[in-house]
Amino acid sequence: MTSLWLDAQRERIPSDPFEPGARYDVVVAGAGLTGLTTALLLARAGHTVAVLEARSIGAVTTGNTTAKLSLLQCSVLSGILSRGSSRVLKAYVEGNTEGQQWMLRYLAEHGVDVQRRDAFTYAGTPEGVSKLDDEYEAYREADLEVERVDDVGLPFPTHGALLLRDQAQFDPLDVLRALAADIREHRGVIIEGARVKDVDTGEPSLVTTSLGEVHAGVVVLATGIPILDRGLYFAKVKPSRSYAQAYRLASGTPPQGMYISIDSPGRSLRSAPVGDEELLIVGGNGHTVGREDDTQALVDDLEQWTQQHFPGAVRTHAWSAQDYQSMNLVPFVGWMPRTGHRVALATGYNKWGMTNAVAAALSIAADVLDGSIPWAKTLHHRVTLPQDIAHGVAANAEVAGNLAGGWVDAETRALPEEPPAEGEGVVGRLDGRPAAVSTVDGTTCRLSAVCTHLGGIVTWNTAERSWDCPLHGSRFDAEGRLLEGPAVDDLPAIDEPELPGDEHEPVDDRS
Repeated sequence: MTSLWLDAQRERIPSDPFEPGARYDVVVAGAGLTGLTTALLLARAGHTVAVLEARSIGAVTTGNTTAKLSLLQCSVLSGILSRGSSRVLKAYVEGNTEGQQWMLRYLAEHGVDVQRRDAFTYAGTPEGVSKLDDEYEAYREADLEVERVDDVGLPFPTHGALLLRDQAQFDPLDVLRALAADIREHRGVIIEGARVKDVDTGEPSLVTTSLGEVHAGVVVLATGIPILDRGLYFAKVKPSRSYAQAYRLASGTPPQGMYISIDSPGRSLRSAPVGDEELLIVGGNGHTVGREDDTQALVDDLEQWTQQHFPGAVRTHAWSAQDYQSMNLVPFVGWMPRTGHRVALATGYNKWGMTNAVAAALSIAADVLDGSIPWAKTLHHRVTLPQDIAHGVAANAEVAGNLAGGWVDAETRALPEEPPAEGEGVVGRLDGRPAAVSTVDGTTCRLSAVCTHLGGIVTWNTAERSWDCPLHGSRFDAEGRLLEGPAVDDLPAIDEPELPGDEHEPVDDRS
């Protein structure tokens, strides 16, 4: 599954060489929108900066987003208001507004193509209307000019919508390319294939990576979810995957707004100019990572829905993305506890990363440079309310249940004698330990089924042919290589058991 953005035919963003033992003022882990924007802000301020990316630039969430730079964010504002105060809501909106405006200025200054679009949050069912009412009131509380409209111009029935005019969309890889070039103009380096695995805080801090060690005055974890367990952020956010597909329509042009449904099943729509044509992007069907029995069914459902409402549409791309939601819907951004202001983090964008990523970068850069942003200060010191605690208790009870249930299932289920069919994976007992066995492209791999983060039992993702952990969202490919999440190590391979009759006499190769 490759996104429209990552599949585009264009020159690859280059990678700089890794220098073992090098010392930088700032090391940023993660080359997505948060990481590159933070790196640029600090490089502009005169800091020596290195961005270390485990895979390739934009490989994870940024390269798989629907890339809406919008302040109309489904039901997020009413959710924040129901879990917190008007002061926190206004600070969140102010931060997102500043992030949006910074990005729009940057795109204009660097000649990056951006399409201005009206944004709609619509009710797909009569039951969704009350959610629209709540969201409308939250926008009024936040002093944002949102309109109530009846007709949104979509080819299926809706029950009213909220409209926020003149929002924006773009190709996220165009943005990362501009940021990367700008970072290098300010003497920063961006190194791919360097997975940050640990940080030993000190003066300077020692950063351990898959390529060796470097030193840093400050480390910024822009990895989607922190790869360090200090602060237990893996237990404070919920990992979610959702799906997107691009289509060439049989006739006409795609709807020209940016649309998202406020009720379930979730649906997101936008157009995307590609060369001399315009494609339709449809997204939705989100679920908690590792807890869906048949993810391929969700992809198929998105296809069927699209064919129903856009007959004859031809799918050109299909992909998915992972996001993290905090219990009170406000991102965690700032200094990581017990690191002496040497490690900063950003997580919990709740699927609205284009504005939140820039807001996080502005906030972290201000912290590193000893500045102060009022809205960021408010968000840093928000109060945890009883309902947040209740959401957290419930979420972590689900995690505990998945941990126990996964081990029981793995230890009581024997693996089939035959390898799984093509594209399938199974978990069971092998030589007394949980094993994950899959067959992809004709190759059968046997791996430990125990997630290398905190010991959850992985499950098979049929749509993406990956092993996903239902505890905190770590994901691995069929060969056990780490894709994303809080884990820092691959799933170890299990040697294929020797079958009766496979014994061989030693070979005497003496001449």
